[in-house]
Amino acid sequence: MTPAARVASAIQILDEILAGEPAEKQLTTWARQNRYAGSKDRAAVRDLVFEVLRSKQSLAISGGAETGRGMLLGLLRMRGDDPDDTFTGEGYAPAPLTDQEKGAGRAPTEAESLDAPEWLIPQLQESLGADFESVFNLLKSRAPVFLRVNLQAGTREQAIESLASEEIVAEPHELAETALIVTKNPRRVQNSQTFASGLVELQDAASQFVAEQIPVAKGNSILDYCAGGGGKSLALAARMPKDELTIFAHDISQNRMRDIPTRAERAGVNINLLETSEIADAAPFEVVVCDVPCSGSGAWRRAPEGKWTLTTERLTELTRIQREVLEKTKGYVSENGVLAYLTCSLLRQENQDQIDAFLAANSDWKCTMSKSLTPLDGGDGFFVSLLTRS
Repeated sequence: MTPAARVASAIQILDEILAGEPAEKQLTTWARQNRYAGSKDRAAVRDLVFEVLRSKQSLAISGGAETGRGMLLGLLRMRGDDPDDTFTGEGYAPAPLTDQEKGAGRAPTEAESLDAPEWLIPQLQESLGADFESVFNLLKSRAPVFLRVNLQAGTREQAIESLASEEIVAEPHELAETALIVTKNPRRVQNSQTFASGLVELQDAASQFVAEQIPVAKGNSILDYCAGGGGKSLALAARMPKDELTIFAHDISQNRMRDIPTRAERAGVNINLLETSEIADAAPFEVVVCDVPCSGSGAWRRAPEGKWTLTTERLTELTRIQREVLEKTKGYVSENGVLAYLTCSLLRQENQDQIDAFLAANSDWKCTMSKSLTPLDGGDGFFVSLLTRS
């Protein structure tokens, strides 16, 4: 595919996303319908789509329209490229620009260029303080690729050497003792032998930091209550030999956990899946981890469409769910156990405010630590708080 043909494909995909289709689903559909596109073409189109979604507001303003075509026009203008070189109508290139399109658009204001949802800005400013602008400028860029070294399978140095033998360059990252940042050939990781052997797993560095804050001890029984794809379960299981920890994973949607058995087998760890009806019989647990549903604002570099689909109604619903999860899961924690509350949110109302409300309603509990991370720390935005009975 020519660069112009890639732009035309990105326009098509973005129009479907704007009509309500999930980005990942639409990218998969496009790839299936255009099998002539090679891996480099698919990667390039994907990069274009996500670059636009991260800066959708400012690019629509620059291009003069909140359409796939308008936003790609805005992207070319923001890059300093001549749009007429791409919008030629030749071959599979987008149709030439009309006089109206050429005259449309303007430079975004400084506030608009941050690409922060306007309705959420007051809460974000309150939560992030002086870091607000720096964080949102960073959220417009592509997220790094991080790996977690499975210390049950090898050391960080061995993982670096193994990756290098497959022409993948990775370096230690300071956020976690298991973290590597991939600096060359990140797209080769999932097809590498190093990955297939279970020596490394894809996981954000801040997520690894959070997992390292959760205390584990020999003989512990741990419940990952909102397990999703199992990233935290895997990280916790790798903290000790598999016969020294018992890890249970639960999610309200069993389908979200469908990949956990395969991932656990690759990593050489044991993770037991629990349905909701089975939790009470397996309780109590020395550690209950609640990586609760949230706005995902800390990970908007990776899932930028969430930045634009979040509404005040949805945020209200999420905070209600978070409170309910904390109240429900406290009963699953052993007398001297730990309740770990996690989000990938930047918003105080999903983070410290939830802990304050829980403690106000539960005087027999106390907080032993809380920590907020933003993308300025190197990974995604995360929050972790550890709670124990007083």
